This record gives sequence, structure tokens and C-alpha cells, in this order.
Amino acid sequence: MRTTHTARVAAGALAALLVLAGCSSKAKDGDDGEGAAGGVRTGKGISGKTISLGVLTDMSGVYATLGKSVTQAQQLYVKQTNAAGGVCGYKLALTVRDHGYDPQKAVSGYTELAPKVLGFTQFIGSPFVAAVKQRIDGQDKALVLPQAWSATLLGSPYIRPIGSTYDIETINAIDFLMKEKGLKKGDSIGHVYFEGDYGENALTGSRYMAKQAGLKVVEQKIKPTDNDMTGQVVALKKAGVKAVVISAGPRQAASLVGVAAAVKFGVPVIGNNSAFAPQLLATAAAPALEANYYVASPSLPIGADTPEAKKLVADYKAAYPKDSLDNGVVAGWTAASAFGEALKKACAAKDLTREGVDKALLTVKAFDPGFGITQDFSDPKSASSKESVILRPDKNAVGGMKVVREAAASSVAQGYTPGA
Repeated sequence: MRTTHTARVAAGALAALLVLAGCSSKAKDGDDGEGAAGGVRTGKGISGKTISLGVLTDMSGVYATLGKSVTQAQQLYVKQTNAAGGVCGYKLALTVRDHGYDPQKAVSGYTELAPKVLGFTQFIGSPFVAAVKQRIDGQDKALVLPQAWSATLLGSPYIRPIGSTYDIETINAIDFLMKEKGLKKGDSIGHVYFEGDYGENALTGSRYMAKQAGLKVVEQKIKPTDNDMTGQVVALKKAGVKAVVISAGPRQAASLVGVAAAVKFGVPVIGNNSAFAPQLLATAAAPALEANYYVASPSLPIGADTPEAKKLVADYKAAYPKDSLDNGVVAGWTAASAFGEALKKACAAKDLTREGVDKALLTVKAFDPGFGITQDFSDPKSASSKESVILRPDKNAVGGMKVVREAAASSVAQGYTPGA
């Protein structure tokens, strides 16, 4: 993983916090023990007839809109699962903490919840998951299904991103630009990206695809606190790029596309899956987004024409009538459903301990909750899918996104191995 000196210092500070936290919670962890009820082994995170699951989300930072949708979708899943009898006779319960996309809050939230929950159905932010990876793999061994797609998280039997990682997703995004938007060998492509695991892993995909396709990458690194993309647009226009990839948040994407339109810089822009929120279609950037912006996604959108998607839309609207629909709903529902599938298989194996749930997920080789891409969790070293769907903003579509290219893995993505 490539990091700046500042990032290394921050990572060292976080590691020190985790060591102290691990020491302080060791005695408490040891008190939980393991038991058996009805022949089913249980352990940490299960008390009485309740399975406790953790949620580390962002409801007040750069991904606040998506974090709210992810969390509410998971609360809906828990409510429906419990109404149907729960899992193995146990009811599910979520404990939610908002880290506001702040590294210190993310680490402290994890430290608080890790001894108390069976696992995590949500953990937003690749850098924050990476910061606690050593502890997850070491002493905790609790299953984490993050809303984070950095390839640096692969290889852990406990941290399992759902769908294509950012590098693979970016390869598929550039493949779309070459096949359908006129980008060709010899052209330059801009890449605006967040510093840290998310943006840098996406950049790895750009560099790899550029090497394979004969492109040049013009890089523009930004911070999550950078909201005005004027400087980046000016630099990319001057460099003569023919397309732009953005690996940042919705706010940065809207600024980039809006500024580009204002200065008559009419190149196609494509973002990674977390670089859009439908609320942007109510802003001044909406016309530019609808005209020239695309998003690579690990699944079909919430407005997909599938029975499962239509049911989720109806159920979510009934539960949260004042809130808008977006692909955070899909991400949250998919992760909760995948965790639920692991719980069901662990129950069948009569082992609801952390180890039992981890092993159960490895047996899930063809999981699709109805959003177009089948996930294979049998190999922790590989992404669960190499396919991406290409979407486009559309204010008339349910959830604000329509499909412009169905799920597919480019030939380059198929031959690519993250970290190789």
C-alpha cells in the first residue's frame, strides 16, 4: 500500500491506540466464553436469544447520505428477519456507531464494539478497516462485511468486501470509456483520487489498464476535505486528457463535472461506486451529471427491473417514507443478506461462534440477493466478483440511476490479479 509520510504517522498512531485498546479489553473479552444452546455452539456476540451485530457507519461526514441509506437498509433487513423468526431461533440486533469518516472515531468505535458483537454487517471506509485489520485478523477474528472495496483488504478470512475491488472496478470503467466513449490508445486519461486506500487502489487499476491499453494517466490526488475541483479541472484540461476517472465522494464528483461543464471541458467522467448520490440531481450540477457522468457499480441499481429490487423499493419506502432511494440501500441490504446467509449456514452446522460463521461464509459460492451479480466468497484472496455495471444519473429513474451497460468483466479485468 502506498502512503504519504503523514499517512504513515497516522497509521502508527492508530496502531498504538489499537495495542492499548487490545490490552484494556483483553480481560473483558475472556469473560464471554462459549456455550451451547439446543446443540448449537455460541460465543461472543450472542447473549440469551439475541445475536448482536456491529455497524460502523458515516452519517455526518463525506459519505453521510450513503451511510444513512446503508444503515437503514440493514435495519430493515433485521426487522424483517426477526419478524420471520430470526436465525436459528435467535433475534438479530444492530449496534450503530457513527464515525463521521474520522479515523480516530472509527478506531474507537471498533474498539468499543468488537468485544460485544458477533461480527460487523457494515464498516464504511477502506482506510479505517485497514487500520484495524491486524486486530481483526489477530485477536478478534470477527467477520466484517465492509462498505469498502480496496484490494488491500483481500486475503483476510474475516474481512470480506462484496463485489469487485476498486482496482478491478476502475479497469472495467476505463474499458467502458474505450469501447463506448471514444477513448483510444495514445490518449491521456485523468484520474482524480482520494489519498489513502480507496483512491490509491483505484489508481492502481488505472495504471494497470493504461499499461495494457497504451494510455497515459494524469494523476490528481486530493483529500476528503477538498470540495472544490476547479484546480483539478484546469490542470486536466491543460494536459489534454480525453476522459476522467474520479475516485472520491459525491460532493467532489459533482464539483468536478459541474466545473468541467462551466469551462467547456466536455470529456466523459466516470466515478467509482461511492462517487455519486441521487441528491446531487437536485443541485445545480444535475444537468452536467446527466449529460456526461457515469458510475461503475458492483451491482445493479436500486431501481433495477428484478423482483427482489422492486420488493426492496416498496419495503424501504414503507419503512422510510421521507427518505430517498439510492445505491446505499442496495449495498446495505446485500451485506446484511450475505451475513444472514452465513448465519443460516453456521446454524445448520450447529456452530454460531465467530469461527463457525467465518467458516460458513467460505461455503457461499453463488450468492445473489437479486441485483445482477453473483458473489463467490470461497476464496478470501480473490474479489467475490470481477464484474461491474455501468450506470448513468437520471432524475426520472428510481434511485436516480439507470443502467447503460449490464454486468460484465472486461478481458483485462479477467486476467488481472489484485496485488500481483
